[in-house]
Amino acid sequence: MFKLSLPWPLLGAFAGIVVSVLGAYCGWFMFPNMVHKKVEESVIITDGSEQYKRFIQLPQPLTFKVYIFNVTNPMRVQQGALPIVKEVGPYVYKQYRRKRVKHFSRDGSKITFTQDQLYVFDEEASAPYRETDHIVALNMHMNAFLQVFEREITDILQGFANRLNHRLNRTPGVRVLKRLMDRIRGKRKSVLQIGENDPGLAILLVHLNANIKAIFNDPKSMFVRTTVKEYLFDGVRFCINPQGLAKAICNQIKDGGSKTIRELKDGSLAFSFFNHKNGTGREVYEVHTGKDDPMRVLEIQKLDDNHHLQVWLNASESETSTCNQINGTDASSYPPFRQKGDSMFIFSSDICRSVQLFYQKEIQYKGIPGYRYSIGENFINDIGPEHDNECFCVDKLTNVIKRKNGCLYAGAMDLTNCLDAPVILTLPHMLGASNEYTKTIKGLKPDAKIHQTFVDVQHLTGTPLQGGKRVQFNMFLKSINRISITENLTTSLMPAIWVEEGIELNDEMVAFFKKRLINTLKTLDIIHWAALFGGFGVAAICLIYYVVQRRKPVVIEAPLK
Repeated sequence: MFKLSLPWPLLGAFAGIVVSVLGAYCGWFMFPNMVHKKVEESVIITDGSEQYKRFIQLPQPLTFKVYIFNVTNPMRVQQGALPIVKEVGPYVYKQYRRKRVKHFSRDGSKITFTQDQLYVFDEEASAPYRETDHIVALNMHMNAFLQVFEREITDILQGFANRLNHRLNRTPGVRVLKRLMDRIRGKRKSVLQIGENDPGLAILLVHLNANIKAIFNDPKSMFVRTTVKEYLFDGVRFCINPQGLAKAICNQIKDGGSKTIRELKDGSLAFSFFNHKNGTGREVYEVHTGKDDPMRVLEIQKLDDNHHLQVWLNASESETSTCNQINGTDASSYPPFRQKGDSMFIFSSDICRSVQLFYQKEIQYKGIPGYRYSIGENFINDIGPEHDNECFCVDKLTNVIKRKNGCLYAGAMDLTNCLDAPVILTLPHMLGASNEYTKTIKGLKPDAKIHQTFVDVQHLTGTPLQGGKRVQFNMFLKSINRISITENLTTSLMPAIWVEEGIELNDEMVAFFKKRLINTLKTLDIIHWAALFGGFGVAAICLIYYVVQRRKPVVIEAPLK
């Protein structure tokens, strides 16, 4: 019988090579495929799964920070001076989110839900600031009412002018009508200027001016003295026991359906920034569960049963503009398997638009590796026909600082169609905004490090590690003729607040994440490199030993006589 016999060093070298090859195969093929499959299984939303439970209620609250622009010279502003502001805050809230699932689609690829939110003031994180702090801030509801009133009358007059134009060639006395139409069109930029020479409008404006005191609690300026809690959640009261025309106007405001204004038990009205977000959500979302395509998990498919928004301008009734497209997730999580150099979208219902985030660099967050993403310069800097997104130029504001084509200057975006109020969006402290706006306000200190939107994402799972959406809400202050409280105002873009909505993975979640993923990856990595280099090392040692032994001279001992 033939028997193959190899020296033990060669057998050891062979075994080492086998172990090394297995280490390479496991580390570069088998382990990555195993991890990829496990991540896929963990991110897909199925009824009763761990991911479903995390989807229903986030394992930790989000952080909601509010910074308020306190006005230090309100009475001088009333006399024409530029506003001087000082940032106060952050006022930090824990934002709890819980979803109410309505149903899954038949194939399990979609899930439909509404979302409840609860804001709880975090005294420790906010210190030394307190909700009872007194502030002097922009009177948003009064300013909004005056500007909306101006815009609505402008629209009425424009419609009237169009009807006149239609009848010009058919109606006797065309010269008188034509002069009236030309006067309306020529002064359209400020409807209240038209009122100067129009007896009916003049009387209406006089009555409105006389009732501002009754509606808005006898204001002395365009700013309100209140507390942080009232301004943000409890509400600044107005329309307290109005009579006559003031009561009629208050009823009109109440029936207007503004999210930020609600009726109190005593019949008065209250304005607050976020009370409408604190409680049961009304918006109905449909998102992808990740089934059959994990890269689409949590991607928004529909909002209120529509695939697209109906907020911004469209080129035609049959063609949805880029502005109205809904892209990405709601920023509570992201699709897995991120790659260097890629980008992703988030959608924010607060500003009615999708925002693109771009890859920046690799990061480490408390020992967890990930990628950093941030918004690009095109977020609100590149808006207009030259950037193929003039659908954002709603041109709803009259007599304000804007370009001839109706678009705002770089760094500002008109949210009138989104919020039903003349609110202007910028980055915090008007970071990157045009000089046309920044020169109208004093006290701003823009800093990209603290005012730019960013998010750090664990690239394998798409889990957000830290970061936040950062935006600022502003309004134009301007003079409105025949409204005495505004008569001396210098036109300026006045900041009210800026907010940061984000997350910082807490120590408990970091430990959980490390245990479930990072430590497993490290263990597999150790096995991979230990097998690769260990096997190679054993093979090398055995071969060296074998060669050395082969080169030793053979000593032949003489036989004993």
